[in-house]
Amino acid sequence: MDSYHFETLAIHLGEEPDFFEGTGDVVAPIHLSSTFARERLDEFPKGYRYSRIANPTRDVLEKKLAALEGAKYALAFSSGMSAETAVLVALIRPGGHLIAFEDLYGGTKRVLDLFKKKYSIEISYVDATKVEEVVESFTPKTTLIWLESPTNPLLKLCDLEAIAREAHKHNIKVVVDNTFATPYFQNPLEFGVDIVVHSTTKYINGHSDCLGGAVVLSDDDLYEELSFIRKSTGGVLSPFDSYLTLRGLKTLAVRMRQHQENALKIADFLESHPKVAKVYYPGLKSHPQHELAKRQMRDFGGMLSFEIRGGAREAQRFVESLELFLLATSLGGVESLISIPAKMSHDYLPPEERKRLGIEENLIRVSVGIKNAEDLIGDLQRAFERI
Repeated sequence: MDSYHFETLAIHLGEEPDFFEGTGDVVAPIHLSSTFARERLDEFPKGYRYSRIANPTRDVLEKKLAALEGAKYALAFSSGMSAETAVLVALIRPGGHLIAFEDLYGGTKRVLDLFKKKYSIEISYVDATKVEEVVESFTPKTTLIWLESPTNPLLKLCDLEAIAREAHKHNIKVVVDNTFATPYFQNPLEFGVDIVVHSTTKYINGHSDCLGGAVVLSDDDLYEELSFIRKSTGGVLSPFDSYLTLRGLKTLAVRMRQHQENALKIADFLESHPKVAKVYYPGLKSHPQHELAKRQMRDFGGMLSFEIRGGAREAQRFVESLELFLLATSLGGVESLISIPAKMSHDYLPPEERKRLGIEENLIRVSVGIKNAEDLIGDLQRAFERI
């Protein structure tokens, strides 16, 4: 099965019809049962005893996610933040030190700050586009480097291979949030990264109808620890949400190709528009890390950001004038979503911190959907005319 391509694995792996004991289901059944009976006290049918520990529907999803990331294991969680929290519990030590990309999703910074207060850890937020800045932050207490590539919301990249190589010289684990790129466009484990996390709510599910998260890795000991943490804390993905995520995953490749095609057309349109000051999209030659993106990713994804000329007033008027782009938090669905990070995903950060990071009030983030690109561009053009 490992020799098959991405599209085939996403559909077929783990869902081969069971003609011996099953009924030949083409689609993995939803096992809603919370508990599983046994005939003998010390025997568990097919290893199942309680759905918080393991569930057949969730197992199929985990098998697929591991294969698509080129990993040995995957664990599905109830949300992306639940997945992130489990990783932090496994890798953070009281009084320890971690390094994080300064350009991160606001929710990730919020949970990092929580751990900082609760466990007296030190956090060094660095510009991880510069490998030397990451390395200079190493201390004897450093256990973890937390990265996004591309980042949310400024679409910055970091050299995953170079950072992982330097980190492993000091026995430091590297975690990458691969939500923006998805396994279709990027596999961080190939570059030596230890753990990949996903908000499966986003592209992997792709239909904005369920929450979920995943941790993907190949380390046996870490897998056992993370499994124990999930079992103990209970942040598992439900059987029904596992089914919804499986259904979305089957079309991930097709959707990502369309997201990417539309995003590049829209990025080109925005870059040439007189009311746009700057566009952030790694697929543009003007992106400072375009060459790294070409080397590290198979394509550039469906997320972009841009700065509209003016300030908060112009940005708000623009996003409220759109019809096809919906003003909403989240990303990665077939619909097109638009947001103002300073007022939405990153409002947790103090204004001075946002400004330092370049998250200005005129920054607009776009999750480009799979509607017709001409229709989407027309919607943007009409909104520009209203400001």
